[in-house]
Amino acid sequence: MTEPRRRGLRLRLLAGMTLVAVCSIGATAWLSVQSTTGTLRAAQGQNQASVTRIYDGVLAFGATHPSWTGIAPVLAELSRQTGLRIGLTTGNRVPIAGAFGPDDPPLPAHPSAVADPLAVDVTLAPKAPDDRIDPRAVGPFRLLPQERDEVRAVAEKQVACLAADGQPAEIAVTESGRSYARTSRPDRCDADTAAPAVTEKLALQVLDDYLGKCLKDRGKRPYGVVLAADGGFKPAEAGADRQVFFDCLGASRRIQLTSYVAPAALLFVSAPPDAPTVVGLPAAGAVRIFAAALVILVLTVGVSILLAGRVLRPVRVLTAATQRMRAGDRSARAEVSARWEIAELAEAFNQMSEHLARTEKQRKDLVSDVSHELRTPLGTIRGWLVAAQDGVADLDPELVESLLEETLVLQQLVDDLQELASADAGEFRLRPEPVDAGELLRQVAAAHPRDLEVETSGVLQLTADPVRLRQAVGNLVVNAIAHTPPDGRIVLRGLRENDEVVLQVGDTGAGIAPEDLPHVFDRFWRADRSRSRATGGRGLGLAIVKHLVEAHGGTVTVTSVVGAGTTFTLRLPGEGT
Repeated sequence: MTEPRRRGLRLRLLAGMTLVAVCSIGATAWLSVQSTTGTLRAAQGQNQASVTRIYDGVLAFGATHPSWTGIAPVLAELSRQTGLRIGLTTGNRVPIAGAFGPDDPPLPAHPSAVADPLAVDVTLAPKAPDDRIDPRAVGPFRLLPQERDEVRAVAEKQVACLAADGQPAEIAVTESGRSYARTSRPDRCDADTAAPAVTEKLALQVLDDYLGKCLKDRGKRPYGVVLAADGGFKPAEAGADRQVFFDCLGASRRIQLTSYVAPAALLFVSAPPDAPTVVGLPAAGAVRIFAAALVILVLTVGVSILLAGRVLRPVRVLTAATQRMRAGDRSARAEVSARWEIAELAEAFNQMSEHLARTEKQRKDLVSDVSHELRTPLGTIRGWLVAAQDGVADLDPELVESLLEETLVLQQLVDDLQELASADAGEFRLRPEPVDAGELLRQVAAAHPRDLEVETSGVLQLTADPVRLRQAVGNLVVNAIAHTPPDGRIVLRGLRENDEVVLQVGDTGAGIAPEDLPHVFDRFWRADRSRSRATGGRGLGLAIVKHLVEAHGGTVTVTSVVGAGTTFTLRLPGEGT
């Protein structure tokens, strides 16, 4: 049966090869389109670069002039350099300068950008500062020639100081004309940095007034601005809210610079009316199409050969693992390095193998545990019966009652196992009806001779099987009584949390060790390693509780502190959820 399957796989690979050949036709068509539009895309990219260049030139003029008067020569030069039509209008499309001659066609319906030195378009100027104010817009901070010379002299002195200290530095000049020493570590020469000039002090006073008003409107105590050596601004107050500071600084600078920069204008950029249109397939396109088709045909054969090896190799590994498992090797695993669908199949096989191994271990553990649980009562019954048969013991009422108790232990063990088997098979039969969980807790507490505390709060209505729910809570109470000394407390609590009814059984008993908590709900598990039924029960009660709660759509968890007590928490859907 193996060879026909491989032939079927090869047929599929042949079909895949045919599909690749068909795809080559599509690729050829795609290359045709790409070749046809390649030149257009290149032209569009060049056009975008030209728009960015034009935008920067217009913005440079607007940032250094209070109006657009005199922009016409700048636009004419930019148009000559880029070969594009340029027009500049007000926000209401009133012409300012550019291509507005009587023979010029109308401008595009939508502007290419808004030229505003105080709100730079980051798509055309990605290196714009965070406040989007053009760095060339310095306004009243522009130094006078004499001030520039004085500041430069201080910067040269600082550079010489740094050089003497073995630190490289150079003189940089800001847009306002301020010179400063650019270095990575100013250190002791930082004291030689030039103080603000008179022009800068006057501008800072105005800026401080605007900033103070903004901070006051934001509910902050007003403070001033410090001019950094590189022309930047810092808060004069240590620990100032930087977000609020820079927000107010940006708003204040826009107010201060409004009269120094040109107002926002619409920038229109378009191709000249006589620009050539690229149509048809370029000569190099035909060569690319032929080369691509040839490459695809060669790849078709190569890919089919590679696919055959990559497909058959993991299939053989998976087949070998399956045969090992059929022979009884539960540790068989399919080690596949492929990353496609066969890897998912191998992973599913490995998970199935692990599940079978766990199931086999659980089966063996179950047989061992059941054998252990049956051995003690059966041994007791057999021992007394042999003793009675040999005349060593009399079958008096007390002995009969003792033997009857042992049979009851066996009967309860069988009933618990049958209940767990029903839960595993999904055969739990619930009879849901409206239940008052608070009343149910009180009923459980009244059914036990030991004094139990009941605390309830909120509406504890839910839909559940009252018998099964009482059984779950009762098992928790029995477990708490078994592990709590006579002078300890056992509290039954009921409360409402959102759409859930929460029932808790807490005690002040010995508690459970942290390493034992994950195993509390395992079958036949006891905290007492000696497995004595006198202290540890049958080890099935909590497992039954878990199944009962999950059958109601709820969850059960446990928290415990050694020496302080244990709390079991049941969370069940409340009424109407």
